[in-house]
Amino acid sequence: MRLLGISGTLAGSKTLIAVEKVLDAVKRHDPDVEIQLLDLKKYNIQFCDGRRPDDYTGDTKEVIDLVSSADFYIIGTPIYQASMTGALKNIFDLVPVSALQNKVIGFVATGGTYQHYLVIENQLKPIAGFFRAFVAPSYVYLHNDHFGENNEIQDPDVLERIERLAKETVFMQKRLKM
Repeated sequence: MRLLGISGTLAGSKTLIAVEKVLDAVKRHDPDVEIQLLDLKKYNIQFCDGRRPDDYTGDTKEVIDLVSSADFYIIGTPIYQASMTGALKNIFDLVPVSALQNKVIGFVATGGTYQHYLVIENQLKPIAGFFRAFVAPSYVYLHNDHFGENNEIQDPDVLERIERLAKETVFMQKRLKM
């Protein structure tokens, strides 16, 4: 089972830290899960322009292949202007619908207001539905206040939600693939 963590931002570090924290929790709970991290900051990805996914090259093709070949996902995004990042939306536009079909997704988001958690409910979950993916019931939203001076996650309730998301995502993946 290969879990792909996606940090869907080109700026900042909080989303990456949050996604890595969930991936670490998954590894603690099930060491047999193969974990890979896709940090969009490290890739030069072209904008989706309507080409078939197989017609892209370079980093864009590599990212499409990474996403398509994973068995399940932890997908993270900061919330800007009450929406996911354009970089993450571009990934959703680039991959074929079949890439996420019947696969489990756990969502993580970071933001500057407490209402931004609604982006998970109103944007990310419907996109997962379009792809016919399964969404873990729990998700993790982290406000800037949940991080310490060195961007470490310090809120005990958030850390508990991270553990729950890790367990649920693996549980769902195992049960759905039997």
